[in-house]
Amino acid sequence: MRGEIEFYNLDAIVMMDSREGAKGPKKALEAEELSAIVVDAAFHIHKNLGPGLLESVYETVLARALVKRGLCVERQKPVTFEYDDMRFDEGLRLDLLVNGQLVVELKSVETLAPVHPKQLLTYLRLLKLPLGLLINFGSATFKEGCKRVVNNHQSFASSRLRVNQDKPR
Repeated sequence: MRGEIEFYNLDAIVMMDSREGAKGPKKALEAEELSAIVVDAAFHIHKNLGPGLLESVYETVLARALVKRGLCVERQKPVTFEYDDMRFDEGLRLDLLVNGQLVVELKSVETLAPVHPKQLLTYLRLLKLPLGLLINFGSATFKEGCKRVVNNHQSFASSRLRVNQDKPR
């Protein structure tokens, strides 16, 4: 399962407790748990603010919402990587990095371009991370604008958000 793009089942997201992740003792969250918290927060932001604002506004609001839920969020994080004995000190910049393990790429455009999920997959491969979210606040509905991108991600058992779980791979 290399480099797949999956869609969320929003029926599962809407039912989640919006305080999830902020209560109880602190524990290391898996990428799946983090993604559920991020999607829930982003859903509520899209619902309350609607589409049409600048990407930087959504980034600021989402980062704050995630920090309020007890997560560590780095905004506009420059990433250094090496390729073919060359070092790129600021070869890419992540919109959000949540708990050091979930990349969240934000957009505020009417329609995502085919390159957007590919760009996120490249980030995940370079960082050797299993999961990222591509969230487009410019789409008419949140469901249209929320995509998860996976990079050799195997731990789907805990995901309540994965669709087509019964399909053989």
